[in-house]
Amino acid sequence: MFEQSQMERKAATRIDEARRQIEICNACRYCEGYCSVFPAIMRQRSFAEADITLFANLCHNCRGCYYACQYTEPHEFDLNLPGILAKVRTGSWERFAWPSPLARLFQRSGTALAGALMLGFAGLFWAAHAMRPESGEGFYAVMSHGLMVAIFMPAFLLPLLALFVSLRRYWRHVGGQGIGMSQIRQALRRAAHMKDLSGGQGQGCNFEDEDRFSNSRRYAHQAVGWGFFMCFGSTASGTDMHYIFDWPAPYGLLLTAGCLERARLKLKADPALGARRAWAGEMGFVLLLGFVLLSGLLLYASAGTVAVAVLLPLHLGAVLTFYLLMPYTKMAHGFFRLAALIKDAAGN
Repeated sequence: MFEQSQMERKAATRIDEARRQIEICNACRYCEGYCSVFPAIMRQRSFAEADITLFANLCHNCRGCYYACQYTEPHEFDLNLPGILAKVRTGSWERFAWPSPLARLFQRSGTALAGALMLGFAGLFWAAHAMRPESGEGFYAVMSHGLMVAIFMPAFLLPLLALFVSLRRYWRHVGGQGIGMSQIRQALRRAAHMKDLSGGQGQGCNFEDEDRFSNSRRYAHQAVGWGFFMCFGSTASGTDMHYIFDWPAPYGLLLTAGCLERARLKLKADPALGARRAWAGEMGFVLLLGFVLLSGLLLYASAGTVAVAVLLPLHLGAVLTFYLLMPYTKMAHGFFRLAALIKDAAGN
């Protein structure tokens, strides 16, 4: 109870500080064309907690507004809008996550937790190797298809349920209603083009260096996003091919490069302009997702060799870890930001 009340006080302090900075930004309006956050701010005269939560999830942390601002430190206003919105955003993911203690644990120790779970699950899969079928082809000679389905089907469906509950809580909090297909299509176009990482004029953002505009982060996000959907489509089509046509499943590549680039950019970025306590969780997610794809590619390349017996448990351990942690990682931010873009497109 004491810990919960302490968390609530910290959350209220973050909201109050965000409100102070947003009110100054709303009076200045210098950064009007930078991203979706500022037009959304300018539509309001007062800022409730739900409004600030929406602004935080609209923010893509490109940091251009910080480096353009005349009121940052050492000015007495001491503005750091990307930093405070990152803290509010992380707090909203933890608050609306279901169950929320898992989100807080991952944000604090994400890299270590992901690594420990991946190795632990890999060990279990390696032990299950002793239960391998008497006959089988390809990967199923190491672990039966039935065992894989029994493990991964609930591990895939339960995180989707957790994400649904989290998004429902968030949507209710920000007052989402009266949304039509036109707003959804507009939000999807903005998300697909990563418009809010373009710096407003298409020159990119300042995530890596204050005086250097770059689209690297935008392209890395697109590689991860499109790579994920391509891999999901590959897996879905592979399921049909396996059950209907009895063909082996295909595999993909783009996502690995995007994850590696995002990890490189995160190492170069100033941590003071983000949520420091969530850094381990964010990096852990990027590395875990990248390893899932890299290990899958290596596994596919090693088909028919003795390396499969080692790589398959590692890959399956990484996939299972990714599924189970998905609602509490930065993977959830894509869903929250899309919901924020849909709400913003409605202009209410």
